[in-house]
Amino acid sequence: MLTLYSYPGLFGVADNNGYGLKVFAFLKLAGVPFRHEHLFDASAAPRGQLPYIDDEGVAIGDSDTILAHLSASRQLTIEVELTAAQLDENLQFSRLLDDLYWVMSFSRWKDERFWPAFRDALLTEHSSLDAAGLDKARQYNFQRYAAQGIGRFEPEAAYARGLADLALLARRVPPEGFVHGPRPTSADAAIYGFLANIHFSPIPTPLKLFLTAQPNLVRHCEAIHGAVMASAPS
Repeated sequence: MLTLYSYPGLFGVADNNGYGLKVFAFLKLAGVPFRHEHLFDASAAPRGQLPYIDDEGVAIGDSDTILAHLSASRQLTIEVELTAAQLDENLQFSRLLDDLYWVMSFSRWKDERFWPAFRDALLTEHSSLDAAGLDKARQYNFQRYAAQGIGRFEPEAAYARGLADLALLARRVPPEGFVHGPRPTSADAAIYGFLANIHFSPIPTPLKLFLTAQPNLVRHCEAIHGAVMASAPS
C-alpha cells in the first residue's frame, strides 16, 4: 500500500505542515488508499524535505510532484472535468500558497509574540519533543528565513504579504461549493492544507484573525476538514 510520510498533526489536523496536509487531503478526496506515517526527522526524505510518499518502493517528494504522480499512475478522475484555464489556475494557487507558507511559518517560529504558544502546543501534544530540540529547530528555521528572504522583514511587513495572499483567496473561494464547482479538486486540497493550519490553531496571529473574519474561507476549510477527517487512515 502507498505510504505518506509527513510531519505529525497539531490542533486537530492531520499534519501541522501545509504541504503534507495538502497531500493527505488530496489522497482522501481522490479515494486513494494509503498509510500515514508521521515523522519529525526529514533526513531520509527526498531532498531532505517532507512530505514524501513510498509507492511500491519508489520514494517521491515535493507535494506537486506527488499529486501529478498519483493522478497519472492511478488515472484519477478528480481533475478530469477541469479546463486548461482551471488547471493553470491550480498552478497559480500552488504558487500563492508557497508564499503564504513562509509567512505562516514565520508566525510560528520567528515572531516572539506567538512562538511560546506554538512551542508549548508541540511539547504538550508530542511527548518525544523537548524544549532544547525545538530551540535547535527554531535556529535552523531562522537560517531558512534569512536565505528565503522573509526573515529579513519586520513582522508587520511579513504579515502584509500573508494577508494579501489570504485576501486573494477570499476573493476566489466561493461562498458555496468549491473552487471549480460542486466537487473539490487538488486546488481545494492545497488551500485546505494551509488554511486548516491557520484556522484550527488557537494562536491569535494576524493570519488567524483575518481568516476568522472570512466566512467563505472558514466554510471551505471546515467542509474539506469534515470530508478528509471522516475516516483517517491508520
